[in-house]
Amino acid sequence: MRLPPAASTAVGIGVPALAAAASWSSLLLVVQGRVVPGWGVSAVLVVMSLMLRSALTQAERRASSSSPRSSREAAREAASWTRLGSSLLIVTAVLGTTWGAVDDLISGAEYHVLRPAGPEGCTAVVRETSFLVIGNGEAYAVGVTGLALGESGSWVVDDGYRPFAAGTYELNWGRDGGLLRVSGTGTDPVVSGWLTEIGCGW
Repeated sequence: MRLPPAASTAVGIGVPALAAAASWSSLLLVVQGRVVPGWGVSAVLVVMSLMLRSALTQAERRASSSSPRSSREAAREAASWTRLGSSLLIVTAVLGTTWGAVDDLISGAEYHVLRPAGPEGCTAVVRETSFLVIGNGEAYAVGVTGLALGESGSWVVDDGYRPFAAGTYELNWGRDGGLLRVSGTGTDPVVSGWLTEIGCGW
């Protein structure tokens, strides 16, 4: 079944646009207790984009073979612009995906889903990294959708220390959200951002 031209354009541009946005954002997704970082979400969307692009191209070729010449030319021109926009978005997504994956690899990123969950399924997720003599971390609030669209807070720890891997943290939930306290040690103190509020709006 062939999609109407407007729907075909929306699909052809929309999925690559989502992939590009996911690859360069601090989005993450939690699926059955496992964390999928933004670059991982983007990689899946890139594959979907390529599959959809192939399917739409084949459908357009079949439809154009039975259309009048003037209609074929107009459809071909519109399709070429759609393919160009889609290609640019896919390249952007691939670059962002590669950057995110390499960053996680170099920094030794570890993701932790903290338990217990808070009110209405609100969950705190932490990303810990270290590079040279500095440890970094970000906290994310994940709602019932499983998505976090940005970080809730971040911190810096001396000497590459990872508080969540070591268990030196405290998470308390209240009616309106959670409060995350990050602790270091006497020799590896938290330099900044030791207190983070966790609140899920969706």
